[in-house]
Amino acid sequence: MSKKAQPRRLAETEASAYAHAIRVSAQKLNIVAQTIRGKPAAAALNELAFSPRRIARDVRKVLQSAIANAENNHQLDVDKLIVKEATVGRAFTMKRFHARGRGRSASVEKFFANLLVVVRERADEPAAADEKESA
Repeated sequence: MSKKAQPRRLAETEASAYAHAIRVSAQKLNIVAQTIRGKPAAAALNELAFSPRRIARDVRKVLQSAIANAENNHQLDVDKLIVKEATVGRAFTMKRFHARGRGRSASVEKFFANLLVVVRERADEPAAADEKESA
């Protein structure tokens, strides 16, 4: 008496990786995620490797994990992968306080964010171009 298997949420030509509770605000993480959306996987890895932002290292790890999932779990061609989506969401907020003068305190919020990276294998474009020429 087990549960029925859920259907796969992604298409057969897609793979994903998820990072939970990355120690950065969602706003800052989204700036880095925007730079890789829609790019080929190799170009996105290169972009993240040379990005000056601290969080780019974590985004690069998630992208590498998505590429590895595509190759090992779904037998997709690594050279044809593109970043279909890089979705950022807010996680939780740790609330701390900072001691101020005259016995007062100020609140400090430490934000966390989630990141989902989906890579997709692009269709063969040269084959589509050959069909147009023959028509």
